[in-house]
Amino acid sequence: MTALNHALGAFYGLTLGDALGMPTQSLSRVEIQSRFGEITDLQDAGADQPIVANMPKGSITDDTEQAILVGQLLIDGEGKIEPSVLAQRLIEREALMQANGSQDLLGPSTKRAIEMILAGHSPEEAGRYGTTNGAAMCITPVGIAANVADPQRFIEAVVQACQVTHNTTLGISSAAAVAAVSAGINGMDLGEALNLGQQIAQQAESHGHWVAGGRIVSNISWARSISVDHDNDLLADLLYDVIGTSVASQESVVVSIALLKGQSEYQPKVS
Repeated sequence: MTALNHALGAFYGLTLGDALGMPTQSLSRVEIQSRFGEITDLQDAGADQPIVANMPKGSITDDTEQAILVGQLLIDGEGKIEPSVLAQRLIEREALMQANGSQDLLGPSTKRAIEMILAGHSPEEAGRYGTTNGAAMCITPVGIAANVADPQRFIEAVVQACQVTHNTTLGISSAAAVAAVSAGINGMDLGEALNLGQQIAQQAESHGHWVAGGRIVSNISWARSISVDHDNDLLADLLYDVIGTSVASQESVVVSIALLKGQSEYQPKVS
């Protein structure tokens, strides 16, 4: 398989995963199981879906759209993202979505960053409170474009993409972990890519504003270790109950990585 096919696969995985989870946004696990059982294919959002009411199956959310924006900025900047340009594009996009009456607006960290920029703060300062999973959700293009064989430059590329919205230790290290796994397009198997994700996350946590919260790399390491001895159903229960699956990066990003369990093939589902 060519590097291009691996890269497309990483982006397709992001897009399909986003569409698969779209109808479950802001629902509890009990509500998801009651409405859908296990989601193994694309579903419509219901009329009472709190974020994307009546959105048809196969629709993507702001996460994929923001990843596309990051990818375009990488192309325009020849591999680099200028924070001020990213900030302006996000402001323009939020205004357009509001004008179109879209319910699926930007996530909490990104929205707060935009409000800070509009209030006169610099793009570098705007992301100092961003700890949610938004940066990890849109980091795939960086994982594709940057060379993880040079960890320092790879992490610099991650920081550039995170700085405006998630310029924190948790936001950057969680995004770095996901970007490094995406960098498996260089020919690694999944287990090797997950190990690399932990290593890069550890190096990346020295960047950004410190915020309170469990370390991403420690949580990933622990979650992966307990995943070995549990079948998928029991593991899903354990991860949901102990770590959680909220938008906090130290929850949802960690759980997503732990569920992979180093498998070469994985059946995507929401339950």
